[in-house]
Amino acid sequence: MEKILGIGSRVRHEEWGDGVIINIKSTGYVVTFIDSGVQIVKLSTPLAVIEGVAPDTDLISLFDMEQSLSRILQKWVEVTEVVPLGDKWKGGTLILKPGRADLASKEIPIEVFFHKIVMMRDRLRVLEQRINASALEEEEKINLQQNITRIYGSMTSFNLLFKQPEQYFFGEKTGSAVS
Repeated sequence: MEKILGIGSRVRHEEWGDGVIINIKSTGYVVTFIDSGVQIVKLSTPLAVIEGVAPDTDLISLFDMEQSLSRILQKWVEVTEVVPLGDKWKGGTLILKPGRADLASKEIPIEVFFHKIVMMRDRLRVLEQRINASALEEEEKINLQQNITRIYGSMTSFNLLFKQPEQYFFGEKTGSAVS
């Protein structure tokens, strides 16, 4: 097994000449060469060591990695996936007409309404994940999960707006969507 060099090691590359390792990545060394500038050199590439520096033994702690990963997941977990609206609804309008003649109707572009439905579905999924990962008692988790499943069931009426059936809401009784 080849010895890994640390940052600051002075090396000589057959083609690029003399340089200094300025960073180490999983893909290789990042080396600044005198004549050819910054290059990435695969770890398996033979380098003549002019002056070796031992690699750091603790580049990042497990705690730091866990904290970073946790922040990344929290940031991206609420990102809404792109869910296409059914073709027949594109450009359409949802008209809410009150039962009283003295009140005006409200028109909403279907795309706007659909986006709100998808956002609600995604937020329910996040809530579901947080419940499952929580320190709640198992019985309480099950009760909350059943309520979320009932909400999904109530939302099956909106499945006719979705282009792809795999993105439908599913309720608890049949396991299949109503469209």
